[in-house]
Formats: sequence, C-alpha cells, structure tokens
Amino acid sequence: MVDKPKLDQMLANLGGFIAVLEGLAAIAKTEFLADVHKIGSAKYHFVVGIECCIDIANHIIASENFRFPKDNAEGFTVLAERGIIPAGLEEPLRGMARFRNRLIHLYWDIDDERVHAYLQDSLGDMERFRAAVMGHAWH
Repeated sequence: MVDKPKLDQMLANLGGFIAVLEGLAAIAKTEFLADVHKIGSAKYHFVVGIECCIDIANHIIASENFRFPKDNAEGFTVLAERGIIPAGLEEPLRGMARFRNRLIHLYWDIDDERVHAYLQDSLGDMERFRAAVMGHAWH
C-alpha cells in the first residue's frame, strides 16, 4: 500500500522543482544561454525533478507490488500499464529519464540549447505526471 504521507511529500517536492524550472523557462533564450548560473540551476533542477518522478514511480511500483522495471525509464511504462498515468505520457517521461542520465553521466557533453528546449517543451509532462499521481485513488 502506498505510504500517502511519503508520496505527498515527494509530490510537494516535485511541485517545488517544477516551479523553479518554470521560472527559468520564462527567461528569454539569449539571456538564459548567456548565464552559466541559470544554465546550472536548470540542469540541477531537472536532475532532481526527474529523479523525484522516478522515485515516485518506484515508490508506487514497490508499494503496490507491480512488476519490477528493468530500468528507471521502464518505471513509467509500468505506471502506464497499470493505469496510473495516461499511455500518451509514458514516452515523454521515458525520454526525461534518459535526459537525466545524460545530465548525470555525460555532464561534460550537454548542449545548453537542449536544456533550454527541455525548459520550453517538457515541463508540462512533469506537471501532467504529478497531476496523474495526485488524481489517483489514494488521494
């Protein structure tokens, strides 16, 4: 059974990470790309935000005794299979898990323009994930 207080805390944390990223997304592209601190903040908040999504998925999977995913990305597939998240959200979240891996393991080879593009295009996916989990029966 899902530990609701723990899940609620993770969802609140995710909301905070999304809020920071939304603030960075509102910055003009040229200003963003010219500021190493804004770029670094975006990279960090993507790492922790995506990690938070992965942790939420893993908590639900373990608590509900769903099948064990072979990697972090597949955790979102498991949630889609079980109807926790909409099927159309699975692939964008899998892509975000791969983006997190690049940020962590290939940190020296990250295109800052790609980081900016993720700010513009992927925050909605994180928020949709958060809303889907919050809208499930345990809430």
